[in-house]
Amino acid sequence: MDYKPIRTFNKLAVENQEDFVYGIAPKPVTAKNGMVIGGGTIYPEINMTLPPMKIQPDTITEVYRQYTEMIQGILKRARDLYASGIIVEVELLPETTRIPEWGIEINKILLDNMKEYQEKYGLKSLLRCTPNDIREMVRPSLMRSGQFLESMLKIFRACAEAGADILAIESTGGKELHDEALINCDIRKVVFALGVLGVRDMRFLWSNIVKIAEETGTIAGGDTACGFANTALALAEQGMIPRVFAAVDRVATVPRSLAAFEMGAVGPDKDCGYEGPYMKAIAGVPISMEGKTAACAHLSALGNIAACVCDCWSNESVQNIKLLSAPAPVVYTEQLIYDCRLMNQVAADGPSYALKMRDWLASSDAKLDPQAYVLRPDIVLEISRQLVKEKDAFAATKKAAALAVEVIKRGVEKGELTIPPREARWLDIIAAQIETIPDDEEEFWHQIQKETDLTKWIPEEYGLKY
Repeated sequence: MDYKPIRTFNKLAVENQEDFVYGIAPKPVTAKNGMVIGGGTIYPEINMTLPPMKIQPDTITEVYRQYTEMIQGILKRARDLYASGIIVEVELLPETTRIPEWGIEINKILLDNMKEYQEKYGLKSLLRCTPNDIREMVRPSLMRSGQFLESMLKIFRACAEAGADILAIESTGGKELHDEALINCDIRKVVFALGVLGVRDMRFLWSNIVKIAEETGTIAGGDTACGFANTALALAEQGMIPRVFAAVDRVATVPRSLAAFEMGAVGPDKDCGYEGPYMKAIAGVPISMEGKTAACAHLSALGNIAACVCDCWSNESVQNIKLLSAPAPVVYTEQLIYDCRLMNQVAADGPSYALKMRDWLASSDAKLDPQAYVLRPDIVLEISRQLVKEKDAFAATKKAAALAVEVIKRGVEKGELTIPPREARWLDIIAAQIETIPDDEEEFWHQIQKETDLTKWIPEEYGLKY
């Protein structure tokens, strides 16, 4: 079955750089409790997870206690700091997704405490429920059938029916090939993994998630290229692949992540999707972003620039471990609240101040790393303006990679970006690889069949015939 988009984006939702700023989205999202995301206020989005421990029947009670401790600490700190509202994300772990009853109970624990704090103290909060994409637990993966998919969809529906506000996922369709492509710095396979496999899987998966959201009165948030471009980011940070390759990979994820919104998602998208600014520019949806406050989960060169156009400010995911002051989730809640308080206060003094803050956030990072440079607001709008002209997602993915190379080269030539000589050579290598990619998706699929190990993934699970 071919899953067709229900929306197309052939022009930008944000045309002018003066309208591209944090806290304001062309299509804000209003939750049932009245919180408006993208309506002028940036909200902190705290993401927490368990400390290292086994999750099994004889430890599940301790798991529940840990989540109770985390949410109570988070809510108390938010109340004590007079937060106008917060978003809580629970990224369910593989075990708590594979056994839906465990994830459903965690969802209930969080919601019960959040409801209590709203009733007692007036603290508004939203719960983002993010099941794990457990389909990749077995390779080759069954992407459109099987028990893992059924467990994912079951937990989505049950948590939505129980009161979760936002549904999201870090989906992994195409990761089988993308991981190999990263190791070999093979942009051809990157484009195929993202623009063919990834897009097809996103359309299938999000057609299901959006249906659940509509039937339960829940917000279909968005996806993220965490398993793709964030893997590249981490590898680049460790010196295992060129940073320019990771930057090109990031821009190439845009059509794939956009597929969620083509299928009906409305945002806010997931925090670890650094491609989020492109979603906002093209689809007009509010976005959640992470930067310096995500250092608990991964290092990056995107600490400030990630906040330029965010509508929610997140910390990725922090383990429930004790720091000198308090448990880590409580500490990160405080940090996020203070960051949001500052940006909101700046914006309250007038649009010109918010734009100046945005530009400071951008200029502090953009010149030091190509991954930051391709997130500069003017660069995002420039590339997005070209992508919406393409005929389909595959063509847009190929174009995105080519445009990323072009803007990085230009940035270096203009002195706006500094990269080592060895990185500069990679730009020519990547550009040459892109030129070998045909414009026709079917022709490209015919070529890739000869270049990849088809025992590692199942073409039929992506609607491909061979």
